[in-house]
Amino acid sequence: MIDIHSHILPGLDDGAYDLDEALLMARQAVSCGIHTLIATPHHMNGRFYNSCVQIVQYVKTFQDQLDDYNIPLRVIAGQEIRIYPQLLEELSSGVLSSLGNSRYVLLELPPDRIPTVTEKIVKDLIQSNRVPIIAHPERNREIIESPEKLLKLVDHGALSQITAHSLLGSYGKTIMQLSLRMCRSGLAHFIASDAHDTAKSGFALDKAYGVIQAKLGEGAVRSLQHNAWCVIQDVAITAEHPVWVKPKWFRVWKAYKI
Repeated sequence: MIDIHSHILPGLDDGAYDLDEALLMARQAVSCGIHTLIATPHHMNGRFYNSCVQIVQYVKTFQDQLDDYNIPLRVIAGQEIRIYPQLLEELSSGVLSSLGNSRYVLLELPPDRIPTVTEKIVKDLIQSNRVPIIAHPERNREIIESPEKLLKLVDHGALSQITAHSLLGSYGKTIMQLSLRMCRSGLAHFIASDAHDTAKSGFALDKAYGVIQAKLGEGAVRSLQHNAWCVIQDVAITAEHPVWVKPKWFRVWKAYKI
């Protein structure tokens, strides 16, 4: 399996604290069936600033350490970029990085809202032959309340990535049901771990795909896994037009907190 979103690099953000924890995470990833992952440290989220040059250096060092310990895991450089007005300019100047130097860029929304600049950034990225991937939209309060707002971004050309633990119920039943509904409706294009450790936010990609297979079938699993392969190969993804129909069971969980 390929994981396009993780926080495995030691000491860069709120992921792996040190090398020992990063190596434990790597072993867990391999045990889950992951052979390739993209390291995506947080950038410009108000707490962490990680330039792409720094991340590339960390990935090289970490890959050497994985090889020394005979851990069969390939790590690729990326970023999880919080949306901000200068994003496109700094992507062009080399401050920001796509996922593995591909056309795909991993974007993070604030947990409680969709910034007003988001739609413009999505359109500008598409016009510059890049493809934005919205990280864990199912955990954004504004999208939880109105999933149609994610549909609008996808209509403009964005893709979206659901967190494995969302499908497993780690964030509650509402998020789990919403995540499944997004997958069923064509609003989700990737499943990724967003792993930060080996416990609460560990690698659970195999279990999440198990849920998808049980609920939606083997075809859905193959499609999601193929999309992850397309990212690291930098080839185009053909996504069907999503259709969101608000289900009868859906109720806004007003007390939800990230």
